[in-house]
Amino acid sequence: MNFTKDALQKEVTYKTSRSGGKGGQNVNKVSSKVELLFDIAQSNLFDDEQKALLLTKLQGRLNRDGHLQVMSEEERSQYLNKERALEKLQFILTHALHKPKARKATKPSKAMIEARLAKKKMQSAKKANRKGGFDD
Repeated sequence: MNFTKDALQKEVTYKTSRSGGKGGQNVNKVSSKVELLFDIAQSNLFDDEQKALLLTKLQGRLNRDGHLQVMSEEERSQYLNKERALEKLQFILTHALHKPKARKATKPSKAMIEARLAKKKMQSAKKANRKGGFDD
């Protein structure tokens, strides 16, 4: 992919707020929760085809303004949460742009078919042997 953390950093906006969780009294006075917003449509990092692909694949993650939203509040420091949110964004974009290889259809070989049928016959014979009459 042609985007790096530095390139992404220039195109994202951050919102910070107070985070819950561990941190004691620190959580009441420090805005460590980070919400990262990335506008795919206005980005200069992707061409039109890539933007269309990202918008369709990430449709469920977009907010009503059309921005990709990533949150991070695991760390106690705002800086570390910004780094973690940026890593998450990079991971999401990389996986959304990944095109899986097309599967080549193949036929099962004759030997494979015969082996499967032989196994079925053995299984059938095993179960047929169980049906024997029981003497009381």
